[in-house]
Amino acid sequence: MKTYRIATIPGDGIGKEVIPAGQQVLQTLADRLGTFAMAFENFGWGGDWYRAHGQMMPADGLEALRGQDAILFGSAGDPQIPDHITLWGLRLKICQGFDQYANVRPTRILPGIDAPLKRCKPEDLDWVIVRENSEGEYAGVGGRAHQGHPIEVATDVSMMTRAGVERIMRFAFGLARSRPRKLLTVVTKSNAQRHAMVMWDEIAVQVAAEFPDVRWDKELVDAMTARMVNRPASIDTVVATNLHADILSDLAAALAGSLGIAPTGNIDPERRYPSMFEPIHGSAFDIMGKGLANPVGTFWSCVMLLEHLGEPRAAAALMAAIEAVTADATLHTGDLGGTATTAQVTAAVCRRLQQA
Repeated sequence: MKTYRIATIPGDGIGKEVIPAGQQVLQTLADRLGTFAMAFENFGWGGDWYRAHGQMMPADGLEALRGQDAILFGSAGDPQIPDHITLWGLRLKICQGFDQYANVRPTRILPGIDAPLKRCKPEDLDWVIVRENSEGEYAGVGGRAHQGHPIEVATDVSMMTRAGVERIMRFAFGLARSRPRKLLTVVTKSNAQRHAMVMWDEIAVQVAAEFPDVRWDKELVDAMTARMVNRPASIDTVVATNLHADILSDLAAALAGSLGIAPTGNIDPERRYPSMFEPIHGSAFDIMGKGLANPVGTFWSCVMLLEHLGEPRAAAALMAAIEAVTADATLHTGDLGGTATTAQVTAAVCRRLQQA
């Protein structure tokens, strides 16, 4: 029987509540199916580690993770530590260190959830947003000079390479090909960003020729926000830059009902390193320790983790349990307008898995 090594990194805030819940659900599923086992190793990196050691994770942290089959990550963010330190010191250090260049964010309206688009049927909002995850606006290229003086200057340079754009385009076209509609929207801003985004557009045309069975179109990022609200059924798979997809995927999650239900996979498609799966909701310190966090985003991230490990039966069983629980309004957490707790939702999903 295969044993998967899973690194758990709760991180900060409610990550410390939802990641143990995710581990509990994965263990319940493994015990119920009996076809694989899970070996978890917890890493207590994050804001508390920073206060004790002056860094968000150890210098050799990547080596500790390298032999894992996958990583389940909570959140990075602490009100006592500047955001750029928490993000670059932990999450981005792992994403870039393991070249997890494809960030995949599925979005759909789950059963029982009252989404804000009242004219939108659940089947009209079933999207996957592919975010370029290694360069672009978050490449880290830039700097500051003359700090504290009137001539102070700061730059952040959006860096795009042909290799980086080609590989994310091929990944997105391939993902679109695997979905029933075979439809891809390439998000751009080449009317204003006339160098890097023009290259982005040109490479999209070149890569599209390799996928003649995939229909595709192009949309400016500002127009894409309106299209997501006004014409959700016209969208299926989306590919966008690091910054654009970061923003659009949060809008997508809100349109589907809540950021609390949205999952993410930071994928190394070549499988040279472990991929990392996480909910997108952030550390949410305002509800930390109150048992109010919605664990569904973590559970759906566990579905993606299982799919990546090649366990489609287990992934389908967990997704079915999630949908059965969201269909019950008494099990909605506060972000969905309910009063259920993290523990109650977790217990309900585990019961579903045991009964399946």
